[in-house]
Amino acid sequence: MTDIRSMTLEELKEAMTALGEKPFRAKQIYEWLHVRLVDDFDEMTNLSRALREKLRENYALWPLQALRVQTSKIDGTKKFLFALSDWQVVESVWMQYHHGDSVCISSQVGCRMGCKFCASGIGGLVRNLTVGEMLAQVYAIQKLTGERVSNVVVMGTGEPFDNYDTLIQFLRMLTDTNGLNISQRNITVSTCGIVPKIRAFAEEDLQVTLALSLHASDNEKRKELMPIAYTYSLGEVMDACRYYFQKTGRRMTYEYSLVGGVNDTREDAKALAGLLRGQNCHVNLIPVNPVKEKGYVQPDRTAVLDFKDKLEKYGINATIRREMGRDIDGACGQLRRSYEKSSETL
Repeated sequence: MTDIRSMTLEELKEAMTALGEKPFRAKQIYEWLHVRLVDDFDEMTNLSRALREKLRENYALWPLQALRVQTSKIDGTKKFLFALSDWQVVESVWMQYHHGDSVCISSQVGCRMGCKFCASGIGGLVRNLTVGEMLAQVYAIQKLTGERVSNVVVMGTGEPFDNYDTLIQFLRMLTDTNGLNISQRNITVSTCGIVPKIRAFAEEDLQVTLALSLHASDNEKRKELMPIAYTYSLGEVMDACRYYFQKTGRRMTYEYSLVGGVNDTREDAKALAGLLRGQNCHVNLIPVNPVKEKGYVQPDRTAVLDFKDKLEKYGINATIRREMGRDIDGACGQLRRSYEKSSETL
């Protein structure tokens, strides 16, 4: 059964005509779904009972069920574990900043990229999310917190470019003036570096921020951390990122997870600065969240600050990501992983 939340306004108009209804009903339904954020056809009170019954017979409107909600005692960050219609689970995170509330959402159940320091890929890819399931994470969090979401980051479980067509429709619907109308400039999409999709993304006429999970300054070290580097060399990835900037004018963000004893030395910082020299970019340094199954450790604070200072000495704009939700399974995939482990013991 078609997920009605995944349908564009034009698709809804065609559906209404097929059901023998006036096309203007599509706009009413779209508003109920994407502005009022309802989870049940019976809440669409300006539709006739007969039309609501037709919708129920032909389309699915699945609410996300919050199985777990963790709230950080440190900074108020909330991490949600949502059950989907088939009882697969995904994580989403709500964070409060001075510039507004930000939500980090998942694009897949699991992930097949296999990055060594990430809990999301343990167990591999289960399936892609639908457009509606991606939107529903944003909507559910806005309803549960009672706060307007102003920034969205597609950086949770999954590789967004491995679910490319769904991602593009999600972005267009999230920024649609008939829906939540979140500014494109307030959206960030993260990728591990699927080169053809980076180049395709540059042609989509979107003004979102692209963040590359870089994590190493040379190809051999990147191969150790990220299997995708065996498919696309660092040179190819960097060329694609430069192309994205040329086409969109959007400054690139490079995510660099600092792993103690692996990629956090002064030599690593110098090599990274050389790799990025001349680019209009920003480096987001992320002290790695420890993941039990992976064995990686976080560098001490001195090493992190030293790495940042070294980059800035070479003219690279860098910040250390403010750690959010460190006390609540903060890394991608950790909450889902702990839930699955607890379920296995029942």
